[in-house]
Amino acid sequence: MKTLNKFRTGSALLMAFLTIGISCSDEFLEVAPTGQVSGDLVVSEDGVEGLLIGAYAALNGVFGNRFEGPNHWVTGSVVGGEANKGTDAGDYSSINPIQRYEIDPTNGDINNFWLGRYEGIKRCNQTLEKLTLLGLESSKPDVYKRISGEARLLRGHFHFDLKKHFNSIPYIDESIYLDETLDEGQKQAALAALPNSPDVWGQIEADFQYAYDNLPAETGPGRVNKWAAAAYMGKAKLYQQSFAEAKDWFDDVIDNGVTSNGLKYALLDDYAEIYNAENDNHAEAVMDVESANNTGSTNNANYFDDLNYPYNTGPDGPGNCCGFFQPSFEMANSFRVTAEGLPLLDGSYNDPANEVANDFNIESDDPFTEDAGPLDPRIDHSIGRRGIQYLDWIEHPGKAWIRSQPYAGPYSPKKYIYYKSQENSFTDGSSWTRGYATMNYTIIRYADVLLMAAEAEVELNNLDQAMEYVNMVRARAAKSEHWVKNLETGEDEANYVIAEYTSFSSQDFARDAVRFERKLELSGEGHRFFDLVRWGIAAEELNKYLDYESQYLVTKFGGASFNPGKNEYFPIPQTQIDLSDALTQNPGY
Repeated sequence: MKTLNKFRTGSALLMAFLTIGISCSDEFLEVAPTGQVSGDLVVSEDGVEGLLIGAYAALNGVFGNRFEGPNHWVTGSVVGGEANKGTDAGDYSSINPIQRYEIDPTNGDINNFWLGRYEGIKRCNQTLEKLTLLGLESSKPDVYKRISGEARLLRGHFHFDLKKHFNSIPYIDESIYLDETLDEGQKQAALAALPNSPDVWGQIEADFQYAYDNLPAETGPGRVNKWAAAAYMGKAKLYQQSFAEAKDWFDDVIDNGVTSNGLKYALLDDYAEIYNAENDNHAEAVMDVESANNTGSTNNANYFDDLNYPYNTGPDGPGNCCGFFQPSFEMANSFRVTAEGLPLLDGSYNDPANEVANDFNIESDDPFTEDAGPLDPRIDHSIGRRGIQYLDWIEHPGKAWIRSQPYAGPYSPKKYIYYKSQENSFTDGSSWTRGYATMNYTIIRYADVLLMAAEAEVELNNLDQAMEYVNMVRARAAKSEHWVKNLETGEDEANYVIAEYTSFSSQDFARDAVRFERKLELSGEGHRFFDLVRWGIAAEELNKYLDYESQYLVTKFGGASFNPGKNEYFPIPQTQIDLSDALTQNPGY
């Protein structure tokens, strides 16, 4: 059973974390009053370690708000067209305008997201402030490098997350905290005077570079290491279209990278094991968020996913609530393949002849004919659909597990769902739902790195190398012994067909293949919207998605549209603009 002792730092540090967690304010512009945390505790090596653990705790969101979790199920996947909000129109209705690209700057969820990420940044800066005051740089340089490297990588992550959501953000480091010429009121005023700017890549990269230069390879399970910093630097370069530099960083990670517990980075043999709590801290985990159960707070479990289970399953399925995060028709169709097992890169997967058969508007006790056509086997590791074995529970019964098919479609989420055999051992049942799973969420995993590397190689016209990386990912998915099986017969649950590419005939073809492979491999993991934006095709792809999906979900998507020049980024929260002396709103809001 997983507990917070994954960090291997002892009970004194846990107490430090708990004390600091209580003291943290809700507004990133505020500076904590003097004396809230014992000075003797904080200005000590154990105290600084406790502050660092507090920064790690902010990775899964801070305020218990499901919207601000690390998996970006709303802002990355729902807004990216991979999934619908799910359930019905009246449930968590503040997400309704977000999925229609009609978000308003006064939306409370986006304000909580902003607050949560800047709370994480503040915790990193407080760690660095107290570490500097402690003077370990000369007395214990290895300890200093490790703690400062971890804090700066986490700070880079939080700023990166804000950058890809809002584009124009304030970058905040520890310098204001360390400025002895300022009293607490002046520090607060200085923070409030910081403007937002899109030009923060250099500062984010400086944090990743420092972490790479100063962190060891092995820091222990649950902690970031130098190779996570290298992968993140490559990702930052990719977002800026600095493809040659991105390639260099990814080459280093692929050739030399190891996990924080010393495993050489590798693709797992079994795709399903990425999402199995019993296999946490595996060889594919480049950077992840740890979770725990039975700690006295379900916020330490995957609370950000507690709604994202099939609806009203009773004892036959996980969670018994709530029907959110339902994969889209378009996403399911994307897993259609040719007879030879290759994706339909021309978009014809949405043609009537290629649509995946589903039980939309068919009662669970009415006859239903399952899809017999060729499908990428990852569909049934990613999407719960009628008649297909749902982990080790039962075969998905269809409409009985869906709250409102006319509102959200026929599919259920399937990644990061706990198994029946794991109930009460890898779940936390101490709250209102059984749906508090304790498996790590992977912010960056090795397949993601390989596909980012493939993207850089395509843009540099190294097509053979790009194809090799894509085929590595596809070869793992092609291991038939790990395809979804019928529990009674042992037979494949569908007509699974997948093949490797034999050539990338042109740069344009290679680009399409790599991008589509990211869609399939990483579906539902919160990357899609940000990929579409950085590729410059968000308006084209998402308006096609809306047109297609609205055939079925008329009341949900009818009249919705993605507005280029506006919807690529979320609005700066109006609450933060009102509190600040310098923040300006994004275009179009």
